[in-house]
Amino acid sequence: MDFLPAPLRGVIASLLLALNTILCCTPLFVVAIFKLCLPFPAAQKVTDWLMSHIHEAWISNNNAWMDLLGHTRWHLSGLESLDYQHSYLVTSNHQSWVDIMVLQYVLNRRIRPLKFFLKQELIWVPVIGLAWWALGFPFMKRYSKAYLAKHPEKKGKDLATTRRTCAKFRNNPVGIFNFVEGTRFTEAKHAQQNSPFRYLLKPKAGGIAFVLDAMGEQLESIVNVTIHYPAGRPGYWDLLCGNVREVVAHFEEVQIPPQFIGKSYDQDDAYRLEFQQWINRLWEDKDALLAQMHERYPG
Repeated sequence: MDFLPAPLRGVIASLLLALNTILCCTPLFVVAIFKLCLPFPAAQKVTDWLMSHIHEAWISNNNAWMDLLGHTRWHLSGLESLDYQHSYLVTSNHQSWVDIMVLQYVLNRRIRPLKFFLKQELIWVPVIGLAWWALGFPFMKRYSKAYLAKHPEKKGKDLATTRRTCAKFRNNPVGIFNFVEGTRFTEAKHAQQNSPFRYLLKPKAGGIAFVLDAMGEQLESIVNVTIHYPAGRPGYWDLLCGNVREVVAHFEEVQIPPQFIGKSYDQDDAYRLEFQQWINRLWEDKDALLAQMHERYPG
């Protein structure tokens, strides 16, 4: 549909996204009601299977309008070893909200649908909050250091809650996602942090360590994704308008060092330092890979 003006393509994509969400949420909520009413292992297995496939159908429909309204050239590598039957922790550099759509586009049906750790308050977001809950996204409540100083009895409660939430993934493969940088890259944030990396913000190791503490035994590996947009960082409206013309993405499967599983990041100082150094080395390699991508795929 390149013959249509970009703003019109954006409006059409927005309508298709909304329609897709409504069409998929309707059966999702019906299945979720059955899941609540039939708390038996056999019924839970069936409802989980149905909701996972509804989730994948939602992504597939989004992929369809992305292909219809834009003709993105995809340069992908490192996907060969991924297995639909395994559980993974996926992470990526973060440049744009488009990153999430890119990851869903590429990974759909290669691994299980990605689930994000969400703040507990987000469950109240209209429609989508209920969808996240129905799909089994883990909601977590993190306490600040200042709050824990005043309420020491709450120490460790956030992790205990997350462990209970993750227990339901024990018998089913899952894809857990976390942006290590914690926020989107901008030149202003890069300068403010005085980041030692050329193309990245400083990594925040706590999020990944939190996941490894909660469910590290189940994870096959970490899928470390590096994304580059040769034409520059796109906005979400650019994606809707079909203006994301080229995407470069490398997927590296990183084995999880056994000494990092089941450790307390908040309470073990030696482990925290070792883990931060390990994440920093991964980020150094990612920064070097991004430099190569910029040279090979210039804007």
